[in-house]
Amino acid sequence: QVQLVESGGGLVQAGGSLRLSCAASGRTFSSYAMGWFRQAPGKEREFVATISRKGGSTYYTDSVKGRFTISRDNAKNTVYLQMNSLKSEDTAVYYCAATRASVVVTSTADFGSWGRGTQVTVSS
Repeated sequence: QVQLVESGGGLVQAGGSLRLSCAASGRTFSSYAMGWFRQAPGKEREFVATISRKGGSTYYTDSVKGRFTISRDNAKNTVYLQMNSLKSEDTAVYYCAATRASVVVTSTADFGSWGRGTQVTVSS
């Protein structure tokens, strides 16, 4: 498994931007597809975005399409989530996750490694 540590969360006004980072340990980062999930208070953890092993393919949940961008740098063992035009409903703890799946997966059950999360709070 791979160990994951998120950073970059914080408090931002609606309409603002944040970039989350997720640093992975180990030499096998490029063998994992990566994902971002989020969990708001009182709600289940939900899928946000995923990126393939080499970064050539991405997939987003509808509510963030056109506002969020997932990317990765395999040389730095890091995956990013650029979040623009933030809304109050984006407030949540954001988690980075890794999967060995070779197809696009969006269920939490398909991701075997998780970070501890980083808080994103969007004030209106």
